[in-house]
Amino acid sequence: MTFSPFSALPSISPGHVWLAGAGPGDPGLLTLLVAKALSEADVIVHDALVNDDCLKLARSGAVLEYAGKRGGKPSARQRDISLRLVELAKAGQKVLRLKGGDPFVFGRGGEEALTLIDHGIPFRIVPGITAGIGGLAYAGIPVTHREINHAVTFLTGHDSSGVVPDRIDWEAIGRGSPVIVMYMAMKHIGTISANLIAAGRSPDEPVAFVCDAATAAQKVLETTLGRAEADVAASGLEPPAIVVVGEVVRLRPSLDWLGALSGRRLLPDPFATGETKDSA
Repeated sequence: MTFSPFSALPSISPGHVWLAGAGPGDPGLLTLLVAKALSEADVIVHDALVNDDCLKLARSGAVLEYAGKRGGKPSARQRDISLRLVELAKAGQKVLRLKGGDPFVFGRGGEEALTLIDHGIPFRIVPGITAGIGGLAYAGIPVTHREINHAVTFLTGHDSSGVVPDRIDWEAIGRGSPVIVMYMAMKHIGTISANLIAAGRSPDEPVAFVCDAATAAQKVLETTLGRAEADVAASGLEPPAIVVVGEVVRLRPSLDWLGALSGRRLLPDPFATGETKDSA
């Protein structure tokens, strides 16, 4: 008997919505549940950050509906997207709402799920690999390292109005979080950098921008907190991007496995102490 990885997994039922994450880009990072949903869904409502290669796994005849929201560009209103999911489900469709990364990490998945609840629509949440972890891993940057940090903070660079959130306690984050991972922060990196420096972070602290993470178009800019705004402007890089602040960025020359596959030489661990420690 031939084993199918899908055989023990649930299926989308007519009139149901799956709110799912497609991961940061590489189709290989899709979960089995999302891969199965792509093969079953009648309608796939996807956002701008879902890699086209992931959508190629949709079944023949599936309807692809674009519902992307990109800062500064014409976008569907969130309320309209949520109500469209309700409309499709009430029409008896098998609906896959596919988002880049994870639907519950700055992905508005909670808002859409609450709308489905209000209208009595059954749904399933399918987590995905968030770009703040998976995207950085594809750049050779770990979000935690025992020699560097025991905490990490994830934050968004803009709120629903498109400006830097005023409810972020920059002083507390600057003082208490050795590594900061930021989504949707490139546009406001000047303000954010100034806030962190004012909170006590060094202008020389390493920063990395990972654009189009985990795709063939991935680009990485390494800079410092004090030079971040000028270097991004000079680079010509554009979102989507994940930004990470902290000493973990210095590990990239040692851990850039993707670059090594194309011939780049990996360097020794800059934080190696020569001591042997247990793995616990």
